[in-house]
Amino acid sequence: MLLFRRRRTWAMLLALGAVPVLIAVAVRLTSSPTNGHGPPFLDQVAGNGLFVAITGMLVCIPLFLPLTVAVIAGDTIAGEAGTGTLRYLLTAPVSRPRLLLVKFTVAAIYCLAAALMVAVCGLGIGALLFPVGPVSLLSGTTISVGAALLRVGLIVVYVGVSLLGLAAVGLFVSTLTDVPVGAMAAIALLAVTAQILGQLPQLEWLHPWLFTEHWLGFADLLRDPIRWTSFGQNALLQGGYLVVFGALAYGRFASKNVLS
Repeated sequence: MLLFRRRRTWAMLLALGAVPVLIAVAVRLTSSPTNGHGPPFLDQVAGNGLFVAITGMLVCIPLFLPLTVAVIAGDTIAGEAGTGTLRYLLTAPVSRPRLLLVKFTVAAIYCLAAALMVAVCGLGIGALLFPVGPVSLLSGTTISVGAALLRVGLIVVYVGVSLLGLAAVGLFVSTLTDVPVGAMAAIALLAVTAQILGQLPQLEWLHPWLFTEHWLGFADLLRDPIRWTSFGQNALLQGGYLVVFGALAYGRFASKNVLS
């Protein structure tokens, strides 16, 4: 409740929602075809407004979504320590493991809410500016609008799960400092660095271990039948980051001096 009462949270969510709106308006105002330039599915936006949500997700997930998650995750513990409220939370009394669990849960809820905001704004502006009808999938099959909305919902869940690893890393980083801005910057830098490393063929052995490896794998949800392999691999990878960095966060936080 505290998270969603903050103006900063809604400012970030509205900024994310503005991305698909800007894409749709740009496509609507231009009269020339994109000729394959720009994000995937951009060519299909003018023909079907449902593609605005998918294109917006593709644009947001490499940078904008990680940046906002970095702000939320970096503020989990460091924000409380920086304002001096951490010691009062722990003398309520609230156990340290419970506090960590609640803070991560809030970050996880934000991950899902952020992806949902992009999808909802994309669907809304797409229906307003473009025709909406049956969707042609990557496999060539055409599905109804209702089935397409279900696929968009699955993509929202996929993207929300994809960001859990970053949130777990952010929770750990947040226990290392009392300066939330420093934690936010470090988490955002880690997200960008992981994506850069994922593009280097010389480090192909490292790619399966990067939390960004399956971020764009939700394209498999746009096939018929749905390929669940990427979904499962992504969930397993993010779960591994959650276990490892959750344990590291607890190890650090359990011995953290909250009185200084």
